[in-house]
Amino acid sequence: MGDPRRFRNKTERPKKLWDVDRLTQDKSLKVEYGLRNMRELWRATAELKKYRREARRLLSLTVEQRRDDGVKILRKLAKFGILKEGSVLDDVLSLEVRSILGRRLQTVVLRKGLARSVSQSRQLIAHGFISVNGNPVTRPGYLVNLAEEATILHAKPIELESKTPEPVTEAPAEQKVL
Repeated sequence: MGDPRRFRNKTERPKKLWDVDRLTQDKSLKVEYGLRNMRELWRATAELKKYRREARRLLSLTVEQRRDDGVKILRKLAKFGILKEGSVLDDVLSLEVRSILGRRLQTVVLRKGLARSVSQSRQLIAHGFISVNGNPVTRPGYLVNLAEEATILHAKPIELESKTPEPVTEAPAEQKVL
């Protein structure tokens, strides 16, 4: 039967939770990428930390010891479009959280022009209007790899309304008759 599975946190809280500089930077990222809360940003940061931690560990080993694992990490990051083909482990250390946030489905849908705003792309994804490989995806935080990016389409026919109202023409003022 075995031991019960141990659930691990997908996020890591920042060490200085109430640092003003970090808060302003995180808030601007939250607005720019249309994140619902800071936990989504912390999840992307934790994923980036995981790759950077593994790259630092591999750089401390000899060349023969790190060859296979280093290739696996670089291949995975290249598959997601976070790094380019032919990158080295030092490039993993120079990554920023923007590179992870840029590969989220919500951001890719906006970049492809399937939505007019970040909030609209999030809403379309959450309501099942966006499909990846023909399957509707309802998670805005889904990381899209390069092969799947071409297959992102509207799952259902949708009419997107423009936010600009039509101009209203005023009728001529009526004259008073005595």
